[in-house]
Amino acid sequence: LVQNWSRARRWYLTVLSAFLSLNVGLASSAPAGIATQLKTNFKLSEVVAAMTISVFVVGYCVGPLFWGPLSEQYGRRPIFLVTIPIYACFQVGCALSKNATSLIVFRLLSGMFAAAALINSGALTSDIWDAKTRGKALAVFNVAAFVGPALAPLVGGYVELQMPWAWLFWILAISAVVCSLLIYFTLPETYAPIILLHKANHLRFKTGDHRYHSPLELIQKQKLHERLAVTLTRPFKIFICEPMLVALTIYMSFIYGCMYLLYEAYPVVFTEGYHFQPESLGLTYIPLLVGNVLGVMGYLLIFNPQYEAAMDRHKTGMLPPEIRLDPAIFGAPLFAITFF
Repeated sequence: LVQNWSRARRWYLTVLSAFLSLNVGLASSAPAGIATQLKTNFKLSEVVAAMTISVFVVGYCVGPLFWGPLSEQYGRRPIFLVTIPIYACFQVGCALSKNATSLIVFRLLSGMFAAAALINSGALTSDIWDAKTRGKALAVFNVAAFVGPALAPLVGGYVELQMPWAWLFWILAISAVVCSLLIYFTLPETYAPIILLHKANHLRFKTGDHRYHSPLELIQKQKLHERLAVTLTRPFKIFICEPMLVALTIYMSFIYGCMYLLYEAYPVVFTEGYHFQPESLGLTYIPLLVGNVLGVMGYLLIFNPQYEAAMDRHKTGMLPPEIRLDPAIFGAPLFAITFF
């Protein structure tokens, strides 16, 4: 179905999904760049100032439990059309906040709805590409997901120097509105079962023959609470029953935790410990940005060609999923070494 679309169209959708991830990634760590203004305006302690970043990531933990399973019931496009505009509204709420409590609450809600972009953008990319090309496409998506948080403090630092802190959230809101318009006008449904559902509906309407049904309709005949019970509990069942998934989840949680720890620690370490000026603080995040780009380039130039060659050698073209772990095997020790 969608994998038969033109390569140009599929690459556009891949770039669009990366742009969505970049947008929410920027929002995740953006307050690090305006930490000085936030502490001054709201009289925040270091701990509370750090919460403006970390609470967004808490929303990342909650949102996927809903948006991932629901996208498999109603499609990728409806979830994007609902969550991204609401996320934009919460950015406006952040910009208009009059106290620390409202800012933290809006940041939490923003993170919950922003999680849809991260979860469903990766799913969208997997929908439209075959296994051989999927690694390249997901590399584009992942570099945006990791570059966004690294780039955000630079943007926030510029805002802190040139304009009031609220303008950072206005910029994020405008960017989210642009994303919403691009989704509405250019993003089709990519999830195959939903496309089959639409096709069955069209054939029933066109022919008057009600024997046309899609597999998903058989599931949707269940009562709503039964469907939601199955949909929302499935991630936990998979997590418990798949040891590899448990290991990967713990590893990725550790990586993300370390990454956002740096975003919260840099303003303290470099301004108080090394006496950097606020205008210089944003420069300390450049190595994180460059490192993410180099990591993806290394994957595209070294590991992905090896995967493609292994697929060509294999008769069925189906490889054990563990082969995808090669970059992590090399990267995990290097990640630990770099902290020294």
